[in-house]
Amino acid sequence: MEQIYSNYTEEDFKVWELLYNRQMKILPEMASKDYLEGLKIIQFDEKIPKFDEINKILTAETNWKVYSVPGLIADKEFFELMRNRNFCASTWLRKMKELDYLEEPDMFHDVFGHVPLLTNKAFCKFLEELCRIASDHIENKNVVEAIARVYWFTVEFGLIREAKGLRIYGAGILSSSGECEYSLFSDKPNRFDYDVQKVMDTDYIKHKYQEEYFIIDSYEQLYNSIPEIEAKAKEIDDKGIIVKPAIQPQYK
Repeated sequence: MEQIYSNYTEEDFKVWELLYNRQMKILPEMASKDYLEGLKIIQFDEKIPKFDEINKILTAETNWKVYSVPGLIADKEFFELMRNRNFCASTWLRKMKELDYLEEPDMFHDVFGHVPLLTNKAFCKFLEELCRIASDHIENKNVVEAIARVYWFTVEFGLIREAKGLRIYGAGILSSSGECEYSLFSDKPNRFDYDVQKVMDTDYIKHKYQEEYFIIDSYEQLYNSIPEIEAKAKEIDDKGIIVKPAIQPQYK
């Protein structure tokens, strides 16, 4: 696929502008400093970004690129693309009536939520290696589900401890105005320090805000956890450990 920029409608441009401005009012005090720096590097603004322009910047920064996909794709294809530094992103945008809830990820989630952090080298190495492990065990659904839990609680819904306090780096939160405040300030969810085994043992939620969040101290910590993730994946494979998948879909 490719992004056909001329196909975007007036509503599409308005939706991106509204979502962008809504998030930019709150993220400077909530998002990870590396995410905010990535926003500047990628040069996002109120206009729908062009993938070819993003890719010129990303290639120079980390040798990643945005790869257009129609929506959710099969695990095997997804992990193969990602291990080769192709970040899978939709090209379509939600409708005006869907500003706050979607059943699958659109371009705002995929691009605004994820792409800025693809300028961070340690995070990119973690993402590449995580997807390599999943790809190497793609025939074992239990390993894939365990890796999906790690992906979910880091790449999608991760929190990071920084000098100014707790901040957000997970794209599922960054692209959701409601979950931004909930994840940082609500007394309802549990917040744990990042622990590979605990992450793999924790069910994730797709139909409402999370009940658990995991906090890292740095992106290097994520990358340095790869050997443990790989060892756990091998253990699941060798021992036939069952890992139940999440059930209901939700993306913001």
